[in-house]
Amino acid sequence: MNQIQNKLLESLKKYFGFNQFKSGQEETLISLLSGYSTLAILPTGTGKSLCYQLFGKMTQSKVLVISPLISLMQDQVEQIKYQKLGGAIALTSNLTGNERKYVLNHFDQFQFIFASPEILQNQYLFNVIKNAHIGLMVVDEAHCIAQWGPDFRPDYLTLGKIRSQLGFPLTLALTATATPAVEREIQQQLRFENNSNTIRYSVNRPNIFLATEILDNQEEKNRRLLELVQQLKMPGLIYFSSKKVANEITDLLDRKTNLRAAAYHADLSIEDRFSIQHQFIENKLDVVCATSAFGMGINKKDIRFVLHYHLPADLESYVQEIGRAGRDGAQSIAILLYCPGDEMIQQQIQLNTLPDKNEIQYYAQHPKIMSLTNDDSIEILNSFFKMGVSAEKLVHFFAQRKVHKNQALLKVLAYINTKECKRNFILNYFEEPDFIEHNRNCCSNNGEYDLKNLSLEREKYIKEHVKLKEYPNILQTLFNLQE
Repeated sequence: MNQIQNKLLESLKKYFGFNQFKSGQEETLISLLSGYSTLAILPTGTGKSLCYQLFGKMTQSKVLVISPLISLMQDQVEQIKYQKLGGAIALTSNLTGNERKYVLNHFDQFQFIFASPEILQNQYLFNVIKNAHIGLMVVDEAHCIAQWGPDFRPDYLTLGKIRSQLGFPLTLALTATATPAVEREIQQQLRFENNSNTIRYSVNRPNIFLATEILDNQEEKNRRLLELVQQLKMPGLIYFSSKKVANEITDLLDRKTNLRAAAYHADLSIEDRFSIQHQFIENKLDVVCATSAFGMGINKKDIRFVLHYHLPADLESYVQEIGRAGRDGAQSIAILLYCPGDEMIQQQIQLNTLPDKNEIQYYAQHPKIMSLTNDDSIEILNSFFKMGVSAEKLVHFFAQRKVHKNQALLKVLAYINTKECKRNFILNYFEEPDFIEHNRNCCSNNGEYDLKNLSLEREKYIKEHVKLKEYPNILQTLFNLQE
């Protein structure tokens, strides 16, 4: 073991310039180098991507990374190219016909191949990947198998079949959050071997203060939101369940504050989303008002706050999203704003995305009609029918999904309303055995907290472009003094 550890440390220094591993990285790499498929449940901000990048360099094998988002793939490709780790390509819809043709004709030039579950359904493309002899299959953000697969991306449920068709390559599944039940589901869906390993670290992030606030109505929530963003240190994220409300709050921040804010959601073009993400990384934006996709895998360490304007669907999603704060280890805060009735938004989302019994039975009898609709739930239904799942099984399956989602939402409400330590509430939810001792930097279990005591209160801020417009003479004097 010492020989492997010494080799790992040498390679870490050689390829990344680091002298030591972060939590879980070394254990994960030892497991892979010993030939065991591995599920690594590691805290946000611990550099999970380094595990497969370093494995690829040490073994010189091809690495297939299955990733949920184009922006996440592009970031990883950029990072690999910047670090000169080897050839990398993201197989996405962004590639032109000529680019895709070049990639497929020169596939041997690429060591790190990124793809979504959906694009792997292209048989010609999949055959090229299969013939490339994948040395490591990686499922990044593996919780998506359990959270997204059954609801709106059913191709995630085919990853076990894909792994089988690739000849059961050594596999690494990565995530920051997974209850024991989700852990078992990931392993089952990926058809992990009996001797596979699970490496689990606590979801606890002690530098993130946990706060919830119960407000009377939406008007009061908006007032409190404006108050918070003008007090909190920047930069920050605000999460929404509604694209429309994300746009509205961005407009409100533009009108009422001097903050540089932008909305991020699926209605924006890929180019706009990519631009917003990079402006945020480069500190050209103070706040991003986003739906849940934003921030997944984002390499920004100094996010000081994560606010939730709407309820998350479940505590797994909440822990994922607040985990984007404080990756530099500095004090940060997560605040969930709630007013009675907010849960109805998540319940409505469930109704819109999960088909009911009548829909399932109707479309099972009239399958041709499904191609004429743009309804999300019907498209999901069509995908399951194409997989050969019967209507009877789907009725039972989606009924269970609705029960599961309602129970998950009730847990979120219980988290908001608990008078006990919120951190221990989350640890208990993830069935972690060790509880922490509550202190003033932990959570708002009594409904109160002080940003000043937490060192999260910021100095007065003026937008850069406002400063240039209103104080040109002062700025010119400063420039003259420097000359």
